Amino acid sequence: MAKLDGKKLLACCANGAGSSLMMENAIKKVMTKYSIKPGELRHCAVSEGKSAARNYDVVFCAKTFIKNFEDVGPNTTVIPLKNVMSDKEIEAGLKEAGLLDE
Repeated sequence: MAKLDGKKLLACCANGAGSSLMMENAIKKVMTKYSIKPGELRHCAVSEGKSAARNYDVVFCAKTFIKNFEDVGPNTTVIPLKNVMSDKEIEAGLKEAGLLDE
């Protein structure tokens, strides 16, 4: 689980208010389950996240916004979600990206 300890995580939604906050809470649930202590976890609008993504290790967004993060660079992992409030989907996405152990 140490792969995410101290890492910077960002949750992005259309306006940066409702669903990204709920996504952040679902991410916190996964972090707690695995005893992970991220260095930073915040939420914002996709418009802000698009320019800030390079400063984060992991960016979560709805699948509909994945094109906004195509050029984030090799040091940022983008995890697209169908249900942004699903901690199970967040956990599965992190496992698929190799950031959580099975």
